[in-house]
Amino acid sequence: MKLGDLRKEYTLHGLTQEHIADTPHIQFDRWFTEAQNAKIEEPNAMVLATVTPEGMPTSRVVLLKHFDEKGFIFFTNYESKKGKNLVANPQASLLFFWLELQRQVRIEGVVEKISRQESADYFFSRPLESQIGAWASAQSSIIENREQLDTAFSDYQQRFGSNVPLPDFWGGYRLMPHYFEFWQGRPNRLHDRIEFSRDGVAWKKQRLSP
Repeated sequence: MKLGDLRKEYTLHGLTQEHIADTPHIQFDRWFTEAQNAKIEEPNAMVLATVTPEGMPTSRVVLLKHFDEKGFIFFTNYESKKGKNLVANPQASLLFFWLELQRQVRIEGVVEKISRQESADYFFSRPLESQIGAWASAQSSIIENREQLDTAFSDYQQRFGSNVPLPDFWGGYRLMPHYFEFWQGRPNRLHDRIEFSRDGVAWKKQRLSP
């Protein structure tokens, strides 16, 4: 089949402005719960897009670890490419795509580091091997081969044993949103799109043409 002939009709759900929640956080919670109930593998996987100091957009998949009305939290190495991008420009976006429900959510906002205590609480809840891995990987740096990474893991494993400290270069970020778009696939490419944008302290809700 030719690439241009690949297409799928979306017929599972609809999304009307009248039946969507009054705030985007409640609506996101509804959809996220439905994604979990649908047994979607890693429903918290999201595309994080940042911008380099030169203005080049760049994206990668990270895992959402907490969300509430304050924002969306993820964890990473502060010295990674995305960490350096966020120092230069803290504006970023998130994208969730749940194909099984024919839905996507776009979120835009400003990112800040969470508190050291919040980072510690999550770090020490992780499996021991993941804690050691945070030390072993100088994320985004060039390495000669896989053996170099495995050796670093073994070295830190012997050094720390079961008492792994929280690295200074590792922790969490919170994206504080000012924009949401909820997208529901519909037949004939006439998809439903409802956006929320900040209007002072309130949220303005409106429909977009597909």
